Amino acid sequence: MQNEQVLREEICQVGADLFNRGYTTGTAGNISARLEDGWLITPTDACLGHLEPGRIAKVNRAGEWVSGDKPSKTLLLHRQIYDRNPEAHGVVHTHSTHLVQLTLAGVWQRDSILPPLTPYQVMKVGRIPLIDYRRPGHADVAAQVAELANDVRGVMLERLGPVMWGKSVSAVSFALEELEETARLWLNCVDKPAALPEQAVLELCEHFNTRW
Repeated sequence: MQNEQVLREEICQVGADLFNRGYTTGTAGNISARLEDGWLITPTDACLGHLEPGRIAKVNRAGEWVSGDKPSKTLLLHRQIYDRNPEAHGVVHTHSTHLVQLTLAGVWQRDSILPPLTPYQVMKVGRIPLIDYRRPGHADVAAQVAELANDVRGVMLERLGPVMWGKSVSAVSFALEELEETARLWLNCVDKPAALPEQAVLELCEHFNTRW
């Protein structure tokens, strides 16, 4: 596990990258990382494009605010993921435009918001289920996500955006970008393309040790 200062800097760099690419705007979105003694999480109402390492909130394993600015209101959601999935070392949530648009226009299926369209989507992202709308920070959402934390690499919050988790903050951000671009591809196709054949998906899962 990386030391705390390195993780603080990584969170700031990833936040700036996502902001500069337009995957988050204003003070939307949040990022967290697992520590030996708790978690780091971006402050409430912070702009991901202008984060400062020393102001990132730190909470202990009990979820108590230890230092930095006040933690994001989605702290419970992040904590549930870390508590349920020991392999999760980073969580990223954005309000990515095309993914939010997808929930407004209608997702492919509730248990998979997009069909398997591209190999990298299958390899890096996998199946992403939809969580019905509740206000930001609602405990019901955290509970629903907790039940899925070991089955998928992320969820899509209706009208809000994706929540993704994985082995590092950077790895999660790359997967989130892949998901957002796949949503844009799908929405831009007037005639919706067919999903990858089942055999092709199985081959990808077996060869790259992933699952759909």
